[in-house]
Amino acid sequence: MSRLLGTRSLVLVGLMGAGKSTVGRRLAQSLKLPFRDADHEIEAAAGMTIPEIFAIHGEEHFRDGERRVIARLLQEGPIVLATGGGAFMNEETRGRIAEQGISIWLKADLDVLMRRVRKRATRPLLQNPDPEGTMRRLMDLRYPVYATADITIDSHEAPHDKVVTELIKALREWFEHEKQESART
Repeated sequence: MSRLLGTRSLVLVGLMGAGKSTVGRRLAQSLKLPFRDADHEIEAAAGMTIPEIFAIHGEEHFRDGERRVIARLLQEGPIVLATGGGAFMNEETRGRIAEQGISIWLKADLDVLMRRVRKRATRPLLQNPDPEGTMRRLMDLRYPVYATADITIDSHEAPHDKVVTELIKALREWFEHEKQESART
């Protein structure tokens, strides 16, 4: 798999609670690649937590830092990179990912996402009286953009190792399709 990747990274995108960090760690372990979590890298660079960045500087400042951190991390390829839920919404970031990586959307249903995000009260965008309504609006806004990812994997209520196995199978199919396409041209 690493030969097929070359310098490209595997970039996991999707909403909060989709399993990007958990699945990403296990995928990296399976493929013997380094794992990076963009949110953790942003916190390290800023010297504060994401909720603190949102509270002190606002979402726009956070998104600018996120864009810069992801651009830097993509230079380290090949890696497995878990991005924040809003990262793929940035056109510049999507372009960099397309150039330097393979985007993988971990798609999950609302009930799965809500069950997972309720376990942690650290999601700045859900700190309001209607977190489920917020999640629905995010799904409406972001799912059409996430759908442009190279690969889509259903992040369902199954053991994470099963999702990783499905993801590796989808990756192999993607590489086979890429090989066939380049043979035609």
